[in-house]
Amino acid sequence: MNRIVERFARLNRERQKGFIVYLGAGDPNLEATRQLALALDQLGVDVLELGVPFSDPLADGVVNQLAAQRGLDSGTTPSRLLATVAAIRRDSQIPIVLYVYFNLICRQGVESFIRDAAGAGVDGLLVLDLPPEEGADYEAKMRAAGLCNIYLVAPTTPENRIEMIVKRAAGFIYYVSREGVTGMQSQVADTITPMIAKIRAHTTLPIAVGFGISTPEQARLVAQNAEAVVVGSAIVNQVALHGKAPDLIERVSGFTRPLLRAVKQL
Repeated sequence: MNRIVERFARLNRERQKGFIVYLGAGDPNLEATRQLALALDQLGVDVLELGVPFSDPLADGVVNQLAAQRGLDSGTTPSRLLATVAAIRRDSQIPIVLYVYFNLICRQGVESFIRDAAGAGVDGLLVLDLPPEEGADYEAKMRAAGLCNIYLVAPTTPENRIEMIVKRAAGFIYYVSREGVTGMQSQVADTITPMIAKIRAHTTLPIAVGFGISTPEQARLVAQNAEAVVVGSAIVNQVALHGKAPDLIERVSGFTRPLLRAVKQL
């Protein structure tokens, strides 16, 4: 069974909520990404999203844009990232999702990219700029490789389109909790609860909520309604602050621990 599907099935059996962490791959370098992945797995993180560095990350705010640039500067490419995923797999079975822009997939070729991702131990792809209406060939290749094609739903997505999106998704639905790009926020949107209800009316897939969740209090609030909480920019910012420090792994783990505890101790 796919690791993402397996993890959410286990969480459901245990009546637990999921905690998902996003990292910019190769920030500050790929060895740090490997070490962070193993540390986050040991901490109890349920799913790891790795952002594939790209020169034009249109869905990302400044924190993740800068992380992508640092990843490019460190020499991170899709093939080197997949080699790092394979290295992570020698020590960890944490579910891994690549957060990626379709240009990078097209550059290599859709079938080749998916085959290599599956071979390295990736469990799903979240393609930021591929509309589901244009994803039939991609979805078929993902199913054949045993990978989850994860789709986004936004606050502005009309209900008839929500129904179409969730029927074509696999693994989980990623609900973007607010309009705009990724980034830390002082409060969560008040539309999360009704939007989760709208999405849930059309699917039994788990719903993960991300974009802007930055504190344990926010994480706890979102976890009351969603199956999983995604924290990205707040953790990426810790990598930015301490990327050159010898205790980077400990600092990121220390920052992440109370966020995870807030989600797990409802």
